[in-house]
Amino acid sequence: MSDLALVQLADIEAAAARLRPHIQHTPTVRSRLLSTRLGGEVYLKQELFQRGGSFKLRGALNRILTLSPAERSRGVIAASAGNHAQGVAIASGIAGCQATVVMPESAPLAKVAATAEYGARVVLQGSSYDEAHAYALTLAETEGLTYIHAFDDPAVIAGQGTVALEMLSAVPDLDAIVVPVGGGGLASGVGVVAKAWHPPVRVYGVQAAGAAAAVAAFYSGHLTPLTEVRTFADGIAVKAPGPLTLAHLRAFCDELVTVDDDRIAEAIVLLMERNKLVVEGAGAVGVAALLAGALPLRGQRVGIVLSGGNIDLTMIDRVVQHGLTAAGRYLVFRTRLEERPGELARLSALLASTRANILEVRHYVRGVALGVNEVDLELTVETRNAAHGEEILAQLRAAGYRVATGYLAPEGAPCAPALPAAPTDGAHGAPAAPDTSAAPGSHPTPASP
Repeated sequence: MSDLALVQLADIEAAAARLRPHIQHTPTVRSRLLSTRLGGEVYLKQELFQRGGSFKLRGALNRILTLSPAERSRGVIAASAGNHAQGVAIASGIAGCQATVVMPESAPLAKVAATAEYGARVVLQGSSYDEAHAYALTLAETEGLTYIHAFDDPAVIAGQGTVALEMLSAVPDLDAIVVPVGGGGLASGVGVVAKAWHPPVRVYGVQAAGAAAAVAAFYSGHLTPLTEVRTFADGIAVKAPGPLTLAHLRAFCDELVTVDDDRIAEAIVLLMERNKLVVEGAGAVGVAALLAGALPLRGQRVGIVLSGGNIDLTMIDRVVQHGLTAAGRYLVFRTRLEERPGELARLSALLASTRANILEVRHYVRGVALGVNEVDLELTVETRNAAHGEEILAQLRAAGYRVATGYLAPEGAPCAPALPAAPTDGAHGAPAAPDTSAAPGSHPTPASP
């Protein structure tokens, strides 16, 4: 990897001049809320407002604009399930050449439609990105098309690096920049600029824990593709960085860390609720790392790249629900009652006294662990924060209820954790049932009023 020629600051400055007439100079805005939480200053580079909804246009357009007239006349091709596809389609329209984009058959319909509307010929092929990528390389060879790589290309890296030029022009005295990492093209370009700055700026990359190939390669120095990726942040769900991007990451980044999907969902909800920004999973990982305390940034001036906003509308509701739960705004717990009039009403009254808002109640009345006159309840309540949730659980236990947090197991799944042992003081709501959880196969029935 040491033999690979690395991108230089002059390459990125040339890319900026090339791109300037065609792209949006996206805002870099201070976040009061995140600054307070960090005890420093946090600035958000809002690439969700770029044409196509992400930073990807920068690299794709820079690559296409450096092609010869003959190469442009033959056309370009790319493989992508989302943002790179739209970036290539828009860039080809600007450059006046025909684009073919191979997308997996499982690609979201909205992204397929958007790519076609930008003027690209869309080919659906394969069940995964890797299969689409392989087919795109075959088409490139048979049709004489130029392949536009999503990240492992010096012109693409130079284009992505223009993000950092804009950030540091807006806030010259940043101590650190936090960048999402999938294949590593954006972090590579940002790193080149940051380390050429005076004084140099630290660069931190963030990956989803379920797709952390670049983190492993960064520390080991060896490229070992993952067999699978497991994250809803599809924009960075990459099985491996490229040789060129890995060389840049190791040369210009200070540290790479991971965050799990719970933290990513929490960050999306916070950005939506408090900053009024709709950011996709890949774009929110930097904020997720900040919220998780995964980076040594306390009291510093930090820039975070929000790399895109192309979140699938069909996923937003699930992400919001999950993010609110991760932030302690939803509490899911289980308890057991005797099935007799007034028991549910008494439980509801106690919850009302804690200012909890009941969102859902499920009865589980069948299962070998239940007595004849017993019912397991699973309740979802809305809370102010995690501390409020703990207060609610404490008051329930003080009133004699046995409670356990988490969802009951669906049919065929392992049992949920057992409820705590029943109190022996005869307190209300503590039936003398066996101390076991509902058995697998217990079925929910609608809660009675």
